[in-house]
Amino acid sequence: MGSRHQSRERALQILFQYDIHGKPGVWLDEFWNQCQATEDVRSFAEQLVTGVLGHKNDLDALIGKYATNWKVSRMQIVDRNILRLGAYELLWLDEVPAKVTVNEAIELAKDFGDEEAAKFVNGILDKVLTTEAKLALKRQEAVRQPQNGRDE
Repeated sequence: MGSRHQSRERALQILFQYDIHGKPGVWLDEFWNQCQATEDVRSFAEQLVTGVLGHKNDLDALIGKYATNWKVSRMQIVDRNILRLGAYELLWLDEVPAKVTVNEAIELAKDFGDEEAAKFVNGILDKVLTTEAKLALKRQEAVRQPQNGRDE
């Protein structure tokens, strides 16, 4: 398993806890104490968490725009945080190819969500990728460069 995949898993777990607790606390220190993570894994996970939390309102508005008949607040906690991570990567991490972002989000949904989560996440992130003007360059790159979709 690649270090960035591990970082995404850790970021998802932290964002899940933020949704429950609302703020950092002892739980965050305990999480990192119990978690076996290299400095690279922790650093990228913290970058993702900081980015998602810093853009949370914008991300939720964007997800809500494409989640037909769904309010972000009513989504399962895991699903909405996978979507936040994916949308954040698509919009603000230019160095990560779109195919990698979407495939990683689908894998997280398969690992942590229910049986419909992967389809749900794929559908919404695909709409974000194919519709948002800011992502035109990533769309072009996704078409030009076939990848295995994994980010080591």
